[in-house]
Amino acid sequence: MIPLLAHSDADSVIAWRAGEPVSVRALLADASRQALTLPAQGPMVNLCGDRYRFAVSLVAALLRGHLSLLPPNALPDTLRRLAHQHPGLYGVTDDAGLDADAAGMPLHRVALEPRSAQIDAQIDARIDAGQPAAVMIPASQMAACLLTSGSTGSPTPHIKCWGTLVTNIRAEAQRLAEMLQRPSLHGLTLVATVPAQHSYGFESSVLLAMLGGCAFDAGRPFYPADIALALDRVPRPRALVTTPFHLNTLLRAGIPLPTTDLVLCATAPLSPQLAARAEQALGGTLVEIYGCTEAGQVATRRTVLSEVWHTFGELAVRTAPDDTFIVEGGHVAQATPLADVLQIEDPSHFRLLGRATDLIRVAGKRSSLGHLNYHLNSIAGVEDGAFWLPDDVDDGVVRPIAFVVAPGLDAGAIIAALRARLEAVFVPRRVVLLAALPREATGKLTVAALRQLAQAHV
Repeated sequence: MIPLLAHSDADSVIAWRAGEPVSVRALLADASRQALTLPAQGPMVNLCGDRYRFAVSLVAALLRGHLSLLPPNALPDTLRRLAHQHPGLYGVTDDAGLDADAAGMPLHRVALEPRSAQIDAQIDARIDAGQPAAVMIPASQMAACLLTSGSTGSPTPHIKCWGTLVTNIRAEAQRLAEMLQRPSLHGLTLVATVPAQHSYGFESSVLLAMLGGCAFDAGRPFYPADIALALDRVPRPRALVTTPFHLNTLLRAGIPLPTTDLVLCATAPLSPQLAARAEQALGGTLVEIYGCTEAGQVATRRTVLSEVWHTFGELAVRTAPDDTFIVEGGHVAQATPLADVLQIEDPSHFRLLGRATDLIRVAGKRSSLGHLNYHLNSIAGVEDGAFWLPDDVDDGVVRPIAFVVAPGLDAGAIIAALRARLEAVFVPRRVVLLAALPREATGKLTVAALRQLAQAHV
């Protein structure tokens, strides 16, 4: 059995809602009340957009022994597929716009009811003289089913046991505390721009608060002004949990930003230049997290100081016989292949060379889409951009295409700038100027989205 929470005091703050603190005791009471309303059998699909209601639903499911499915979206096709794959599935949501009966499964609204003396008494008994650690969950209990983002193919489910999640998040909390030169993360408040259903948002906002002894903000600010407001209304020390896309947009806005002690960034490698700008603008330490849905969080790096990644705890990376790369140990019970190409210095340290699927060959020369995108987005005036290498070539000649958001620039100026940065074979024959790229809430561009852009514009 492993504690549900790392907080030592039931009256300590675990969440902030519209600038108001929420205690551990209140969260447990809300979750216990919701648990009483859930069906006898699971699993549950958690569709809550509000991070606090998401956490309440997650804890309620854990208390009932139900698995929580975390889908990439709430589209009808996604819900129908999940309902077909998981008999007995029910949903929880805080979105009044969702149908009461979604894809043939019952849908429960998350309503935060007034506190009840009976439930509070039960919570007090479970807490055991004010110690939240007395609320225990079996290590082997199936806690969450995460799905891959779909950026390299169809989403695939990955079930995580409670013990696996706890080991991973405790290692993250210890590493971050060391990098901040603090004894622990107690007192830190997390403001996240990524949804709680995404593996990174789930691990580094909700779970990091629960298992790292800190707190999270219930919102998910998107626009720069909203991010600045969300940071400003929570106390220091505070952290911003975000992505390179959101971070770049925030810094480009040119608005005053509150001092932020920690910036966590993941989902794509960050350039040292952007990391340095972020540390200067926010006045805190920027840490990148490397991981994947299959293995969880694997490593960190302080981007402004080194390009080398350092694995968490007992995790180790190695080269497999087929020249792919493996992570194992720690919370990764079985050796798990990585979708990236690494340069391994030792089992605990590596450089990231790019995704295996990003490696491309044009006219006999090799590069990676990540490398090309880095140079494209480093051009002054380019707000966002991505390369696309067609996979349905008729004449046998592959011609890179670039989709670019760059108000004030024309295609010729972008091509000229790329000629100064890239070998000639990788300079795109065509630049498609767009108002925005169809990124997901996490800032990712999926293969399907890029293919649809190519079909629509090329």
